Amino acid sequence: MENVTADPRQLTPALLALEDGRIFPCRSFTGHGEASGEIVFNTGMTGYQEILTDPSYVGQMVTMTYPLIGNYGVNPEDMESDMVRAEAVIVKEYESEPSNYCAAETLATFLRRHGKMGIEGLDTRALTLHIRKAGAMRAFVSTMNLNPRSCVKKAQAVLSMQGRDLTRSASTVKPYRWLEGRKLLMDFSLERPDAGIWRFKGAKPSVAAFDFGIKHNILRCLEAAGFEIIVIPPTIRADAVRAMAPDGIFLSNGPGDPEPADYAIQTIRELMGFRPMFGICLGHQLMALALGGKTYKLKFGHRGSNQPVKNLRTGQVEITSQNHGFSVDPAGLDAREVEITHINLNDDTMEGFRHRRLPLMAVQYHPEASPGPHDAGYLFAEFRQMTQQ
Repeated sequence: MENVTADPRQLTPALLALEDGRIFPCRSFTGHGEASGEIVFNTGMTGYQEILTDPSYVGQMVTMTYPLIGNYGVNPEDMESDMVRAEAVIVKEYESEPSNYCAAETLATFLRRHGKMGIEGLDTRALTLHIRKAGAMRAFVSTMNLNPRSCVKKAQAVLSMQGRDLTRSASTVKPYRWLEGRKLLMDFSLERPDAGIWRFKGAKPSVAAFDFGIKHNILRCLEAAGFEIIVIPPTIRADAVRAMAPDGIFLSNGPGDPEPADYAIQTIRELMGFRPMFGICLGHQLMALALGGKTYKLKFGHRGSNQPVKNLRTGQVEITSQNHGFSVDPAGLDAREVEITHINLNDDTMEGFRHRRLPLMAVQYHPEASPGPHDAGYLFAEFRQMTQQ
């Protein structure tokens, strides 16, 4: 373990430019570099490591609204994937000397090791208010180019999130078994799998988990609910999933616009009714699209650990963790077939649904993140119950 207080401050002048011409002079606490992507904000007071390693942040630079970041360091247990997925993190003040017995390294060292930028020294409240008013937009940050006009042009040249399929860059290309919190790569053919791949058939319900950018804690929660889990790539064909003969199918979270992932939408459509299916976040959106629904881009998205969601079946309110920039339009779903089960109490957007005849359910938020802390944990138990009926 390194000395977590030994973090040489590399406060390098930088410039953050937004596509609409707004600029923010700032500093890099990770040395020289450049980064670009859609700029968004997260309202969580803690959880910066989980946020930065969440594959749903591929293609985005994350602004933390809490002003002091880095004060508890980074540790191996809090990873949500194998690497930093966000393009950069933007904070008001970076703390270079963490105080936490779990800390294995500083945030700056962690970011440098993964080749990502850390930016501080700007008014993140002003930046957040600007995003809330103008919407999430493309941005560019650099320590090597401090010319405002040039940086704005580079921001305007960044690819839009809308219309981009980012799931392939955030997911596995090979299937793997998730067992006791570890990935075990598998060598079976995706063209010719069979039901013999399950080690605990009959003793545990089995689930084939589509990886569109899956978080580790989702897999931990599925395992804690008693499932045997095999994670499969997003491009796997429906007939291959049928040959696996799982007891249930899980659709994971992931980054970007769901509509361009037409291959996944078609596969999900073909598998509906074959086995019980549960979707989270992007999985929720893809399932809705497979049912003939529509999605749209939110102005600035939902990103944080304090989003209130009402369960329309029970009347209870759940405090939820969320990270999404697109939402399902409930008007596009057939109310005779689909029941809306959850809504967001901040803006009344759709947060969950179930099919009235088929064993399908989905939620837009992240029940595994547990900010409630256990408000939404019942969903994994309900999914298991669905697979055993």
